[in-house]
Amino acid sequence: MSESLARPDGAFPDEARRARAQVLVVGDVMLDRYWFGEVNRISPEAPVPVVHVKKNEDRLGGAANVARNAASLGARVKLIGIIGEDEAGNSLERLSQQAGIENRLLRDPRMPTIMKMRVLGHQQQMLRIDVEQKPSQAMQAAVLQAFAEALDGTDIVVFSDYAKGALNGIADMIALARSSGCVVLVDPKGNDYDKYRDASILTPNRSEMRDAIGSWSDEDTLAQGAERLRARLGLDALLLTRSEQGMSLFTEQGADHVEALTREVFDVSGAGDTVIATVAVMRASGLDWPQAMRWANLAGSVVVSKLGTSVVTSDELQQARHKV
Repeated sequence: MSESLARPDGAFPDEARRARAQVLVVGDVMLDRYWFGEVNRISPEAPVPVVHVKKNEDRLGGAANVARNAASLGARVKLIGIIGEDEAGNSLERLSQQAGIENRLLRDPRMPTIMKMRVLGHQQQMLRIDVEQKPSQAMQAAVLQAFAEALDGTDIVVFSDYAKGALNGIADMIALARSSGCVVLVDPKGNDYDKYRDASILTPNRSEMRDAIGSWSDEDTLAQGAERLRARLGLDALLLTRSEQGMSLFTEQGADHVEALTREVFDVSGAGDTVIATVAVMRASGLDWPQAMRWANLAGSVVVSKLGTSVVTSDELQQARHKV
């Protein structure tokens, strides 16, 4: 496995190139809700801390966070997902509009908007509450229809799979996207990777990679397993995100590895969303896979230094590049 500098060595795409990039994000959209407070005592009712909430904040999560990151880097972004007819859905729709995202969100009155509520005391997460329900088959069919209508003019398609049901028809959507000449990126979930066949690139983390190829004892075993998976699925590339170990890109030319860029890790929530969004925008702006990986590696190092689900801007990326 070859290894080279993690710092991007090519020019950052200018604003005009990034503005021409048209990215379609499809997947499981979520609302991340944060309650921030202080903890000064234990409840008399049970041995649990009492959090005195001082403020609350809603942020885009899941596929919506991917879209938000792509938009923050200057791309034109469309978003398809399923939300409920509820207050959380209204908040998610409003936040995505404020982020400059073109919404193609579908409302399902029979399910709640997927929401992750986090309670933090003194910046420490005390509790997370998840609200979710699988969408109906009719809504899954509606996603496929909305996808077909949104493909016109799209350069890059990003599928953000959190296994919540919005991407049950992903095999058909990949076929449509590829027949339209789109580059297809997938952030996968689970161990059934056959449904991602013919995508351009998958971006699994270490746990997801083990689900797909099994455990590996050394880098050669990993590279061999990755190549077998890449060839079997007809992928252009596999991008393995490895947290503190950096990233590894597997293509027909071989394996390319970059080390992680040292930063204080504060919160890894949504880091994978930032990575795939950065790869998508860089690729749509004309960069090849190795350079897109290096910018994504840098973007990931920036976002984990922030609290909660966050984004990286083009200015932050360029400033960070000069510090490594």
